[in-house]
Amino acid sequence: MPGETAWSRVSVSPEPAAEHSTTFVPAVSDALTLSSLSLEALRNASAHRTRRFELVRLSRPVPVLRRGQHFDVVIKFNEQRPFDLEKDSLRLVFSFGQNPNAVKGTQGVVSILNDSSECWPVHDGRWYGRLKNSDSNETELEIRPSADAPIGVWRLKVETGVKEESSAIPKVYEHKEQIYLLFNPWVKDDATFMEKQALLDEYVLQDVGKIWVGTYQSHWGRQWVFGQFDKAVLPAAMFVLERANLDPTIRGNPIAISRAISKLVNSNDDAGVLVGNWSGNYAAGTAPGAWTGSVKILEQYHSTKQPVQFGQCWVFAGVTTTICRALGLPSRVVTNLVSAHDSNASLTVDKYFDYNSRPLDTGDSIWNFHVWNEAWMARPDLPKGYGGWQAIDATPQETSDGVYQCGPASLQAIRQGSVGFKYDVQFLISSVNADVVYWKQDPTAEIGYRRMNASTAEVGRKILTKQANVFDATGQADMEDITWLYKAKEGSQLERSTMYNAARGSTNARRYLLQPGEAREDLVFTLNDLDKINVGDKFEINVTIKNEVDDARTLDVTLCASSVYYNGVEANLIKKAAGKFKIRPRGRDVLRLEVTPTEYLPKLVEYGMMKIFAVATVLETKQTWAAEDDFQIVKPKISVKVPEKVVAKQVSSLEFTLKNPLKTTLHNCKLQYEGPHVLTSNVTIDM
Repeated sequence: MPGETAWSRVSVSPEPAAEHSTTFVPAVSDALTLSSLSLEALRNASAHRTRRFELVRLSRPVPVLRRGQHFDVVIKFNEQRPFDLEKDSLRLVFSFGQNPNAVKGTQGVVSILNDSSECWPVHDGRWYGRLKNSDSNETELEIRPSADAPIGVWRLKVETGVKEESSAIPKVYEHKEQIYLLFNPWVKDDATFMEKQALLDEYVLQDVGKIWVGTYQSHWGRQWVFGQFDKAVLPAAMFVLERANLDPTIRGNPIAISRAISKLVNSNDDAGVLVGNWSGNYAAGTAPGAWTGSVKILEQYHSTKQPVQFGQCWVFAGVTTTICRALGLPSRVVTNLVSAHDSNASLTVDKYFDYNSRPLDTGDSIWNFHVWNEAWMARPDLPKGYGGWQAIDATPQETSDGVYQCGPASLQAIRQGSVGFKYDVQFLISSVNADVVYWKQDPTAEIGYRRMNASTAEVGRKILTKQANVFDATGQADMEDITWLYKAKEGSQLERSTMYNAARGSTNARRYLLQPGEAREDLVFTLNDLDKINVGDKFEINVTIKNEVDDARTLDVTLCASSVYYNGVEANLIKKAAGKFKIRPRGRDVLRLEVTPTEYLPKLVEYGMMKIFAVATVLETKQTWAAEDDFQIVKPKISVKVPEKVVAKQVSSLEFTLKNPLKTTLHNCKLQYEGPHVLTSNVTIDM
C-alpha cells in the first residue's frame, strides 16, 4: 500500500536481455504504524481550564484546548519497539479551514526533533512540539499551538517515517476527532490576555450572571444563564462563526471575531441567531421576556439552522456573552440606563413637536435602558492605550459598513471623543452622552423649527455591569457602576470638552449639537421626576413654573402620559391635557395631571414602562420649553424558597410565592424557571 513501502535498487538476472540491466522493486519500510492516538481530553482540559465543557466529559471526550499553551498527545504504535528519535521521523500536522497553509497560519506543522527544550519562540506564529517520554507501550508528546492560531475546529494527521529513508512516502494517520481551539486570555502572547487574571473567573468561566434592566429610578439585576459549557453551545458558536464567512486567516483575531459576533447574533442581514421584535406581539415565537438563558436559543438555532424568534437587547447581549465566553474571549454584559439612539450621527437626540405640541417621529429615540457587551482584547490597529474593554452591540439599530453590526469600539476612544477610530465610536458616544434637544414647529425659524431647550445630562445616567466574582441572588450588592469608563463626570468641563471634540469630527454634530438656543428665558420650568409607582396606585404629573420678571405671562401648556415600550416607542396614549393660562408677575404655579389605575392599567405594555412629557410656550416672548420623564409601574416580585439541604440525584421541592396587589383576578398566568447544572432545560408551569 502507498505509504507502507520504500523503493530500493537491486540487480536481477533477465531472460534474454542486455547485460547490466536493472529495475526497481518495493522494499518494506521500517516506519512505525500508529495503532491509536489520544489527545488526553480530560487531562489537558484541567490545565487549559476547559474541564467544565460538557463535550470534554462525554463518553468519548472531545478535546477543548486553548491556544499558546502546551497540551499532551499520547501515541501507540503497532510495532513492539519504542519510538526512537535517532531513527524515526514523526510529524503532526494540524489543519484549519478548507485550504490550510502554514504560511497563512491555518496549518500547524510540528516535527518532533532531537530537541527537548521548552524555551520555544513565542512571536513567530509557529507550532512547536517535543518528546516527553517513549517506551515500548506508548510515546508521549508535548505540543504548543501558536498564540495567534485561528479559533475553531482543527483536524490532525500524523506522518511517520524512517530518517534514513528520506525519499520514502511517509505513513499517514488521519485522526477522526474534532479538536476545538479557543482564545487563551491566561497567556500573555494571546491578544485577549488579561493581566488581572482573577477577573477571568468571571469574564470567561462564570456561566450565570445578571443583566440590569428597568429605568434610572427603578432598575434591578435580571438573572441570566449564559451556559457556555453546555454541550450544545460550543458547536453552535462555531456554526455562528462559519455563517460569518470570515477568512480563515483572520479567525484568530479577536477584533474580527467580536465584530462578526455582533453581526451574526441578530438576523437582520444574514440569518443570524435572533429575530428582534419590539412590537409586543410574539405569537409566532417566544416573547423576549420569557427567555431565562442562552442555551435553548443557541441549541434551537444550531439544530434548525433558522433564526430564533424573538429577542430584544438583553437577549442579544446574553447570547453574545455566551458565545464570547465559550470561545475564550473575556466578555461582560453592560446596561446603559437612559440610552440614546442617534439615527443621524449628530451626537444629539432631537425631539420635534408640531404647532399643537404633538411629538413627531424623527428616528431618534431614548431607550429606558439598552444592553450591549464589552469584550477584552488588544487593539494593535489603534494607538497605544486603546486596548482593553471594547464595546460591541448585537442589537440591530443602525448599520455599520452596510450591515447591522456595532464595534468593537474602544472605551478609551469613547471617553475621549475620538470619533475617527474604528469601530462605531461616534454611535457609542451618542448612546452614553448625547444632548437631548427639543424643537417646535415655527414658520418664522430658518429651518422651520425653533430650538427650545436642551438637556446635556439626561442620557447615560448610569452604566452598569455585574461586579466580578460577586453574586447577590436577592439584592444588588453585585452591581458595579462603570459610567466613568465611558465618560467624565456629567457636567464637568472635561465631559463637555469631549463632546465638542467629537463634534468637530462630524458635520451633523456641528450642525445640531453646537446650534445656539433661545437667548431670552423669563420663565423657569421644572418637571418633577417620578421614581416608581406600584401597580394599582395612582400618580400625578407635576410641572412647577416660576416667573422671574415683573410682567404677567400667558402660557400654552400640554401635559401627557403614555405607556411605552422600553426602547422609547409609544404604545398607548393614556391621558392628555392642554390649555392656556396666565402666570402673575414674579409668580409661581404648579400644574397637575392625575392618572388613576383605571386609566392606565388597560393600556400598559410589557415591563410597565411609562413616559410623561410637558411642552410649554410663552406667547409674549415665544420662549418654548419641553421635558420628559420615564418611570415604571412596578409589578410585585416573586419570592423563591428552597430547602436548606438538597441531595444530589434526589427529588427536591421549590416554593414560589406571588401576591396579587390588584382588585381583580389574574388569568392565564405562567411561571418559568431554569437552573443550570440542576435542570436539563427551563420549565414552564401553568398557574
